[in-house]
Amino acid sequence: MRLIKHHDNPILIPCPDHEWESLVTTNPAAWYDEKHGRVMLLYRAAGKDAQHRVHLGLATSTNGYDFVRTNDLPVLSPLEDGWDSGTVEDPRIVKFGEHYFITYASVPYRPGRYWEVNGSRQLPGDVPPEAPVALRENKTRTGLAITKDFKTIRRVGYLTDPVLDDRDVMIFPEKVGCKFVTLHRPIEWVGEEFGCEQASIWIAFSDDLLEHKRPRLLAKPQYPWEMNKIGGAAPPIRTYAGWLTLYHGVDEKGRYSVGAMLLDLNDPSIVLCRTPEPIMVPEHSYEEEGLYKGICFPCGNVVIDDTLFVYYGGADQFVGVATCSLTLLLDHLGRFKQ
Repeated sequence: MRLIKHHDNPILIPCPDHEWESLVTTNPAAWYDEKHGRVMLLYRAAGKDAQHRVHLGLATSTNGYDFVRTNDLPVLSPLEDGWDSGTVEDPRIVKFGEHYFITYASVPYRPGRYWEVNGSRQLPGDVPPEAPVALRENKTRTGLAITKDFKTIRRVGYLTDPVLDDRDVMIFPEKVGCKFVTLHRPIEWVGEEFGCEQASIWIAFSDDLLEHKRPRLLAKPQYPWEMNKIGGAAPPIRTYAGWLTLYHGVDEKGRYSVGAMLLDLNDPSIVLCRTPEPIMVPEHSYEEEGLYKGICFPCGNVVIDDTLFVYYGGADQFVGVATCSLTLLLDHLGRFKQ
């Protein structure tokens, strides 16, 4: 089974009229505002500056396909001098009550034009050896922000360990057993002591989102299309069959594809089912030709009636959407019990 990509993809492309998003619009978080009948996309954006300053922009749609930007300026940008002064990128959204909770990846120093230097982000050159490792090595950490209206956004702090490079972090949309649940991808947790040979998906339970967490291994690379590493994609969706959880897998050539798994409703540390083949792969020009070639990278998914909308970044530069019947996907997943 494969997701069906929209015939008018990409649905969001860089905007030459706004310098801050003139090069990149990609990797969007998504939320369906049922009250107003609209889908909101919070997307990663960047211009053509040498430092590659990365922001978050906002767009909305009444049909899930045709999006209109809501602002001429970003809704969130890196601080000029602070703990997320490098980038704010790859957001994920959930909602508790009236508040949207946004997780986003950030680095202390702006990465520069990483696609021009063998895929590596530039490191700072003026940091003393006594400085924390996150600063010395420009590690990616995950921040938490909260808003009611995307006009006033409060940065809350980091919800990941200060010495780990931990991204692809997302919050479950409701508590499980009175605990917050988060997915993580600590890049350093590899080796015999961690039970995985490649970067994997970890799960954590906590009373407070900012408390020090002790994640446990949830899933590791298992199939050829994901043997380089895997990571969570979009926040899990509660269904009758379990928590539907999309994830990305990277093969030995660095190509990003998408798979799905079902987690137990009462104990999401248990993987019930998992697709052995990807449900979405890079194949079109907007996925193959961009800043990073061969990428389908979802950060957002919503369900409207029985249709699952998956919003994803293509080639680190564009936004696409793919859909399927939620019922059919759950039936498909049910064939592959773990």
